[in-house]
Amino acid sequence: MPATTYAVAGMSCGHCKATLTEAIGGLDGVSGVDVDLGTGRVTVTSAAEPDDAAIAETVDEAGYELTGRV
Repeated sequence: MPATTYAVAGMSCGHCKATLTEAIGGLDGVSGVDVDLGTGRVTVTSAAEPDDAAIAETVDEAGYELTGRV
């Protein structure tokens, strides 16, 4: 399964990690989410190429900013 890593601004605590893990994990096709607060990166594992627009929208709705792929 492919893994795609994104840079996300605004994450700082365990609540941020839990919020993004749940929000992104709820998207169709996503099988795993790994949030690294130290680097500001979120790695998404999915069955197919992820929908960057859907992930960006989900991150935005959660109160954070997806700044791009890493």
